[in-house]
Amino acid sequence: MGSAQSKDKMHCNRYLNGDGPPPLAEQVQSSINGPRNSKKRSKIVDGNQPSDGQMTMTVHRRSVPGYPKSDTIQIDFVFEDGTQTEKHPNPGQMYCGLHTQAYLPQNSEGRKVYELLKVAFDHKLLFTVTTTNTGEEGVTFSDIPLKTMESGGAKSDCYPDPNYLKTVKKILKSKGID
Repeated sequence: MGSAQSKDKMHCNRYLNGDGPPPLAEQVQSSINGPRNSKKRSKIVDGNQPSDGQMTMTVHRRSVPGYPKSDTIQIDFVFEDGTQTEKHPNPGQMYCGLHTQAYLPQNSEGRKVYELLKVAFDHKLLFTVTTTNTGEEGVTFSDIPLKTMESGGAKSDCYPDPNYLKTVKKILKSKGID
């Protein structure tokens, strides 16, 4: 057997033994996410948002201040009254539900934030159950900010806010959502 044949045979045996290069799909994924032996992304830890919540989206043909050329994404969140679980402050006690909306510009960055918020919602991170100053217990916002009013000036839950989309993406990334 010539040296060229031996080299080919050795190369083939490397593949059979699993020592060859990774499959092409894995190489492409690695080039996107970094090498195989790089630090794995952190796992998203689920929050304590009630399980019965619903999140739906509608697009309206109007803009929020600061995004005059974009339609508006309206996100509706619905939580019915329920009973607290062991993840909440007073297990077995009732809590009041919540019906609220949030708004995003319908542009590429707004759609990306919507998808990230959907992941956060699915991991039960957008809302929580708390006890209010008056002693009532109910569903309320967690530490991820939402714009609950389309306009209103300088209030933190209103537009215009030129930094909101970047800020909320940073907060979500800190929770493993990006």
